[in-house]
Amino acid sequence: MSDNVRATVAILTYNGEAYLEAILQQLRAQRFDGGFEILIIDSGSTDRTLDIIGNHPDVRLIEIPNSEFGHGRTRNLAAREAKGEFVAFLTHDAVPGDERWLAELIEPFDRIPAVVAVMGKQVARDQGFPLQRYEIHQVFAGFGPDFGVTVFWDGPFAANNQGIADAIAFYSDVNSAARRDFLVNIIQYQDVRYAEDQLFGRDVIAAGHLKAYAPRAWVRHSNDLSLSEYGHRMFDEIVGLREIGTPLVAPSSGAVLGAAARGALADSRRIVRDGQYSWRRKLYWLAVNPFFHLRRWESIRRGALVDIEDRQAVRAGSLEHKRKRG
Repeated sequence: MSDNVRATVAILTYNGEAYLEAILQQLRAQRFDGGFEILIIDSGSTDRTLDIIGNHPDVRLIEIPNSEFGHGRTRNLAAREAKGEFVAFLTHDAVPGDERWLAELIEPFDRIPAVVAVMGKQVARDQGFPLQRYEIHQVFAGFGPDFGVTVFWDGPFAANNQGIADAIAFYSDVNSAARRDFLVNIIQYQDVRYAEDQLFGRDVIAAGHLKAYAPRAWVRHSNDLSLSEYGHRMFDEIVGLREIGTPLVAPSSGAVLGAAARGALADSRRIVRDGQYSWRRKLYWLAVNPFFHLRRWESIRRGALVDIEDRQAVRAGSLEHKRKRG
């Protein structure tokens, strides 16, 4: 970190004490050719988040009222306030995997000048529940090999295949970077309730720009959720996708049971072979993980059926609302 700022690492915090110190320690260890700054925007934390930040005087802190937070809006604020040519975003629970994280995240911009946004890889924490761990692995394995960089753009081959089009547009700002000038002057995050990153990725591709996936820029990240919280989180994701115009069909009750059973069976095979778990932990997850699959598909159904114009009904099922800022 120096006065010659090439990149800004922007972290949005709200009650992020669990992993924030580990994130800041990993950022201090970065090997990056060019100075970078750490910018934190906090939206009303009531835990030890601000105390942790206070122990790092080189971190630039902006505090905003809780009521002013928005997933897209606050990232746009970070881009405007950033001093670097590039803005690298981390959530307050995503810990850089090694000292090359920032260098690997910025490298595609240097190699391919037409790239405007880069998404890094996520690796689930070992203690996460199996459904989430395996899903994170499968999602990111689909974007390309770990030894290289994958570049995405729109084209005729995706025109008649919604699955390919969705994969090309996929984006997560848990671990990502974009050119600051692009974020400020060309395509900003839209101020939506949820899924702002998916909408940003879609906007980037639709406008004819290139984005990249840099798997060597990896972070350790998975959500620490109870069974109940996981259901509310899935509800939020489905409602968020519907709110940005993604067409979804609600599964029938029978389809929910079938999908949950198939998912639990597939995970059971993985759990038995998983070297991260002791046998005692394997037995625990073999018993518990099926309930996560059932909760997942029940929540997908609820999210697909709810009237998204009924704000009271949406709030009732939302984890975002239950963790409401302020």
